[in-house]
Amino acid sequence: MPLAKRYNTAQYFQVKGLIVAAEKMFSPREASKVLGISYATLKLWIYKGKIRTIKTAGGHHRIPESQLDKFLHSASDKGEVATKRTGFRNISGRNQLIGRVTDIKVSGLIAQVSLSIGGQHITSIVTADAVREMRLKVGDKAAALIKSTEVMILRA
Repeated sequence: MPLAKRYNTAQYFQVKGLIVAAEKMFSPREASKVLGISYATLKLWIYKGKIRTIKTAGGHHRIPESQLDKFLHSASDKGEVATKRTGFRNISGRNQLIGRVTDIKVSGLIAQVSLSIGGQHITSIVTADAVREMRLKVGDKAAALIKSTEVMILRA
Protein backbone atom coordinates (compact mmCIF):
# COMPACT_ATOMS: atom_id res chain seq x y z
CA MET A 1 0.00 0.00 0.00
CA PRO A 2 1.41 3.46 -0.88
CA LEU A 3 2.33 5.81 1.95
CA ALA A 4 -0.36 8.36 1.08
CA LYS A 5 -3.58 7.42 -0.64
CA ARG A 6 -6.30 9.90 -1.58
CA TYR A 7 -9.76 8.66 -0.71
CA ASN A 8 -12.88 10.85 -1.01
CA THR A 9 -12.26 14.15 0.88
CA ALA A 10 -9.77 12.88 3.46
CA GLN A 11 -6.21 11.74 3.10
CA TYR A 12 -5.02 8.52 4.68
CA PHE A 13 -1.51 7.70 5.82
CA GLN A 14 0.07 4.43 6.83
CA VAL A 15 1.97 4.84 10.09
CA LYS A 16 3.63 1.75 11.64
CA GLY A 17 1.19 -0.53 9.84
CA LEU A 18 -1.91 1.45 10.87
CA ILE A 19 -4.00 3.52 8.47
CA VAL A 20 -4.60 6.98 9.95
CA ALA A 21 -6.99 9.61 8.53
CA ALA A 22 -5.84 13.23 8.36
CA GLU A 23 -7.58 16.39 7.22
CA LYS A 24 -7.65 17.28 3.54
CA MET A 25 -4.48 18.89 2.20
CA PHE A 26 -4.28 21.47 -0.58
CA SER A 27 -1.39 22.37 -2.84
CA PRO A 28 -0.47 26.08 -2.74
CA ARG A 29 -2.09 26.60 -6.15
CA GLU A 30 -5.35 24.91 -5.04
CA ALA A 31 -5.34 26.87 -1.76
CA SER A 32 -4.84 30.20 -3.54
CA LYS A 33 -7.90 29.49 -5.71
CA VAL A 34 -10.03 28.58 -2.67
CA LEU A 35 -8.98 31.77 -0.85
CA GLY A 36 -9.29 33.96 -3.95
CA ILE A 37 -5.72 35.28 -3.70
CA SER A 38 -2.77 35.02 -6.05
CA TYR A 39 -0.33 32.13 -5.91
CA ALA A 40 2.50 34.59 -5.20
CA THR A 41 0.66 36.05 -2.20
CA LEU A 42 0.08 32.60 -0.75
CA LYS A 43 3.76 31.70 -1.17
CA LEU A 44 4.70 34.91 0.70
CA TRP A 45 2.32 33.95 3.51
CA ILE A 46 3.98 30.53 3.69
CA TYR A 47 7.50 31.98 3.83
CA LYS A 48 6.49 34.59 6.46
CA GLY A 49 4.78 31.94 8.60
CA LYS A 50 1.32 33.51 8.28
CA ILE A 51 -0.11 30.16 7.17
CA ARG A 52 1.10 26.79 8.46
CA THR A 53 2.07 24.13 5.94
CA ILE A 54 3.32 20.58 5.95
CA LYS A 55 6.19 19.62 3.67
CA THR A 56 6.02 16.43 1.63
CA ALA A 57 8.97 14.06 1.32
CA GLY A 58 9.81 15.86 -1.94
CA GLY A 59 9.88 19.27 -0.20
CA HIS A 60 6.54 20.52 -1.54
CA HIS A 61 4.18 22.52 0.69
CA ARG A 62 0.71 21.17 1.54
CA ILE A 63 -1.81 23.32 3.39
CA PRO A 64 -4.29 21.69 5.82
CA GLU A 65 -7.97 22.53 5.38
CA SER A 66 -8.11 24.04 8.90
CA GLN A 67 -5.51 26.65 7.89
CA LEU A 68 -7.64 27.78 4.94
CA ASP A 69 -10.73 28.12 7.14
CA LYS A 70 -8.96 30.83 9.15
CA PHE A 71 -8.68 33.07 6.09
CA LEU A 72 -11.99 32.52 4.25
CA HIS A 73 -13.80 35.32 6.07
CA SER A 74 -10.99 37.86 5.57
CA ALA A 75 -11.32 37.78 1.79
CA SER A 76 -14.75 39.40 2.07
CA ASP A 77 -14.12 41.68 5.09
CA LYS A 78 -12.15 44.37 3.28
CA GLY A 79 -13.70 47.40 1.57
CA GLU A 80 -17.08 49.07 1.68
CA VAL A 81 -20.32 47.16 2.08
CA ALA A 82 -21.32 47.77 -1.55
CA THR A 83 -18.09 46.23 -2.85
CA LYS A 84 -18.15 43.33 -0.36
CA ARG A 85 -21.61 42.26 -1.49
CA THR A 86 -21.13 42.45 -5.28
CA GLY A 87 -21.17 38.65 -5.61
CA PHE A 88 -24.39 38.31 -3.66
CA ARG A 89 -27.97 38.90 -4.71
CA ASN A 90 -29.44 42.19 -3.60
CA ILE A 91 -31.34 41.01 -0.56
CA SER A 92 -32.07 42.46 2.82
CA GLY A 93 -30.80 39.43 4.74
CA ARG A 94 -27.50 40.14 6.51
CA ASN A 95 -27.02 36.77 8.21
CA GLN A 96 -24.64 35.45 5.58
CA LEU A 97 -21.84 33.12 6.60
CA ILE A 98 -19.14 32.70 3.96
CA GLY A 99 -17.40 29.37 3.71
CA ARG A 100 -16.23 26.60 1.42
CA VAL A 101 -18.35 23.79 -0.04
CA THR A 102 -17.09 20.54 1.50
CA ASP A 103 -19.68 18.07 0.26
CA ILE A 104 -22.57 17.85 -2.22
CA LYS A 105 -24.92 14.87 -2.34
CA VAL A 106 -27.58 14.91 -5.06
CA SER A 107 -30.44 12.43 -4.84
CA GLY A 108 -33.35 12.85 -7.22
CA LEU A 109 -34.90 16.30 -6.83
CA ILE A 110 -32.98 17.35 -3.72
CA ALA A 111 -29.36 17.97 -2.84
CA GLN A 112 -27.51 18.18 0.46
CA VAL A 113 -24.84 20.90 0.48
CA SER A 114 -22.32 21.13 3.34
CA LEU A 115 -20.19 24.21 3.99
CA SER A 116 -17.15 24.62 6.20
CA ILE A 117 -17.31 27.99 7.95
CA GLY A 118 -14.55 28.86 10.39
CA GLY A 119 -13.89 25.24 11.27
CA GLN A 120 -17.61 24.52 11.75
CA HIS A 121 -19.84 22.69 9.27
CA ILE A 122 -23.34 23.72 8.21
CA THR A 123 -25.60 21.67 5.95
CA SER A 124 -28.55 22.75 3.86
CA ILE A 125 -31.08 20.81 1.81
CA VAL A 126 -31.76 22.55 -1.51
CA THR A 127 -33.16 21.47 -4.85
CA ALA A 128 -30.86 19.61 -7.21
CA ASP A 129 -31.73 22.23 -9.87
CA ALA A 130 -30.39 24.99 -7.60
CA VAL A 131 -27.05 23.18 -7.24
CA ARG A 132 -26.81 22.76 -11.02
CA GLU A 133 -27.92 26.35 -11.68
CA MET A 134 -25.27 27.75 -9.31
CA ARG A 135 -22.72 25.25 -10.68
CA LEU A 136 -21.62 24.44 -7.14
CA LYS A 137 -18.62 22.14 -6.77
CA VAL A 138 -16.66 20.93 -3.76
CA GLY A 139 -14.08 23.60 -2.93
CA ASP A 140 -16.18 26.53 -4.23
CA LYS A 141 -16.67 29.58 -2.06
CA ALA A 142 -20.32 29.95 -1.04
CA ALA A 143 -22.44 31.71 1.56
CA ALA A 144 -25.08 30.29 3.86
CA LEU A 145 -27.97 32.71 4.21
CA ILE A 146 -29.70 32.10 7.51
CA LYS A 147 -33.29 33.22 7.87
CA SER A 148 -35.27 32.11 10.88
CA THR A 149 -35.25 28.32 10.72
CA GLU A 150 -34.03 28.11 7.12
CA VAL A 151 -30.50 27.96 5.74
CA MET A 152 -30.12 28.81 2.06
CA ILE A 153 -26.96 28.52 -0.04
CA LEU A 154 -25.79 31.37 -2.30
CA ARG A 155 -22.90 31.11 -4.74
CA ALA A 156 -20.19 33.51 -3.51
